[in-house]
Amino acid sequence: MDNRFQKAWITGVERVAAWSDLLDTINVFPVADGDTGRNLLVTLGPLRKIESDSKTVIHHLLLSARGNSGIIAARFFSGFLTADSLESIPAAARLGRDLAWKAIRNPRKGTMLDIFDALVDITEKTKPDSIEEYASRVIDHLQNAVHSTTDHLPRLQEANVVDSGALGMFIYLDGFLTGLTGRMGPFRPIASIFQNRLEIRSSFHETDQKHYCIDMVLRPENGIEEEIKRLSEYGDSIVIVPEKDFLKIHLHADDKDAVREKMKSLGSLVKWSEEDLISQVRNFQSRPKEQSIHIMTDAAGSVTREDAAHLRMTLLDSYITAGDQSLPETCFLPEDLYRIMKQGEKASTSQASEFERHQYYQSALDQYDQVLYLCVGSFYTGNYDIAMEWKQKNDPEDRFTVIDTGAASGRLGLTAIATAMHANQTDNPDQVKKFAQHAVDQCQEYLFVDCLKYLARGGRTSKASAFFGDMLHLKPVVTPTAQGAQKVAMARNQEDQLKILLKKLHATLNPKSAVSVLIQYTDNPDWVSEIVQNRIKTEFPLSDIMIRPLSLTSGVHTGPGTWAVAFLPVSA
Repeated sequence: MDNRFQKAWITGVERVAAWSDLLDTINVFPVADGDTGRNLLVTLGPLRKIESDSKTVIHHLLLSARGNSGIIAARFFSGFLTADSLESIPAAARLGRDLAWKAIRNPRKGTMLDIFDALVDITEKTKPDSIEEYASRVIDHLQNAVHSTTDHLPRLQEANVVDSGALGMFIYLDGFLTGLTGRMGPFRPIASIFQNRLEIRSSFHETDQKHYCIDMVLRPENGIEEEIKRLSEYGDSIVIVPEKDFLKIHLHADDKDAVREKMKSLGSLVKWSEEDLISQVRNFQSRPKEQSIHIMTDAAGSVTREDAAHLRMTLLDSYITAGDQSLPETCFLPEDLYRIMKQGEKASTSQASEFERHQYYQSALDQYDQVLYLCVGSFYTGNYDIAMEWKQKNDPEDRFTVIDTGAASGRLGLTAIATAMHANQTDNPDQVKKFAQHAVDQCQEYLFVDCLKYLARGGRTSKASAFFGDMLHLKPVVTPTAQGAQKVAMARNQEDQLKILLKKLHATLNPKSAVSVLIQYTDNPDWVSEIVQNRIKTEFPLSDIMIRPLSLTSGVHTGPGTWAVAFLPVSA
C-alpha cells in the first residue's frame, strides 16, 4: 500500500480521537446516550495497524465495532479500505457506501450514511489533477452534507445539532484527505464551521429508550436466516453484518436475558457486551453546561470516561495492549485486562502519538476559552514537555495552562476530579488554577501491590527481588511522588495493608475533619467496597468516598490484586 495512504488512514483515526468527547456530547440519534465518540474511537482502532494486511484489518474492524455508529462505520471501511490510489477512491467509496446502507434494517437520511453518499457523489465528479484542490473540494462537499443532517431528522432539529456520527465521519475524512496531501494540517476548524449546531438545546430531553444496548458476535448455525430477521421482536436500532462465518449484531432491547437466550439457540455466542442505556441517558442529561475553565488531564490518573463526561473534562488516553486487544485505556474493560494478565499473557502500555496529543490540545482550545491541563508527572512520561512545546508555538494568547502535577494514578485522578468540581462552582479561572496547585501539593496516595512479578515484567523491580519477595509473601506499599514511586512499607497480607493505610491516614488527617477519598481497585472491587471503604468511613466519618478502577496504566505495571487509596483534605 502507498505510504501516503497508510499515514492518511491513521491521521483520520487520531483526529476522531481528539474530537470524540464532542461527538459524545451531541449524540442524540437514535438515542441520547452520549457514546458515539467512544464507539467510533474503539471501532476505528484497528486502522492504527493498517500496515498489516488490509483484509485482516477489515476483519478486526468488524469484530471490534461497538454501537450502531461503530458497526455502520466498520462496514463502510470494509469497502473504502480497497482504495490505494486517488483514482481508486470513487469505486472504494461506492463499495463502502453500499455495504453501510445494507447493514441497517431501517436506514435513515440525516446520519453518517449521508456523508458516505456525499463522498461517492463528489469523488465521482472530481478529477484528482491536483491533490490539494481535490481534497479541498471533497471536504467542502462533505462539510455541507454534515450541515444538512439537521434538516433530515426531527430529533436533530429538536436538539438543534448536527448528527454525531456524520460529524465523526467528516472529521475522519478531513484528516484522511488532508493527510493524502502530505500535510498534517491545517484541518477544518470544527467548532467554528458548525458553531451553531454543537450544543444541545436545553429544552431537549430523551423520553423513550430501550433499557440495554447490546453488541454481540454470533457464529450461527445453518438455516437461521428467518429467525435472525425476527430480531425486531426483541428490540430496535438493529444492525447485522456478516463477516466470514460470523454475524456482528447490534440492537437496543429491554430484556437482555431473552435476547441472549435467543442468540444461544441460534448458534455459538463468541462475544457479548451490554450497556445500561437508562443509566447512560441519565448521565448524559445531567452534564454541566458551563465552566469557568475547562479541565484536561491524563487517563493515567484513575478517572473514568463516565467521570470525565459528567464533569465535562477531557481525558488524554494512553493505550493498553493485552491479548489480541489494543485500546485506549478508558475503553479497555478492567476485567478483560486482569483476566488476560492472570493467564500469563503479556500486557503493555504506550503513549498516543505526539500528533494525536497535539490534536487534543487544539480541540480543547477550539471549544473553550481557557483550558487547564493537569498533566501526569514529568517523571513518568514526557507529556508535560510535549504540551509546553506545543503551547509555545500555538498559544499566543496564553489560554492553555499546563501544570506538572508530579502525580499519577489516584493522586492525579483525585486532584483532577476535585479541580473539575471546583471549576463548575466558580466563574473565576484564576481561582481554579490556584485550587489545582494547592490540591497537587496536598493530595497523597498509597498503592498496595499484591504480587511483585508484574512489576518485574515491566522492569520496575528485578526478577530476583520479585521472586524472593513473592516467596516470602511480601507485598510492597508505595506512594507516587514527583520523583517516582517510593516504597514506604512492606506487608504480608491484606489486613497488614489495611493497618498500614489507617496508620498513614491518622498520621496525616484529623478524624473529625472532612476529606475526599478515592479508593481504587483492580480485580478486587468487593475488598475495597466492603472492607476498605467501611474501615475508612468508621475512622473518618466525614470522609467523602469515591470508588473507581485503578488506572489501567498503573494496573498493567502493578498487576491484579493491587488496590490504592488517594486522599485530599477538603480544606485544600
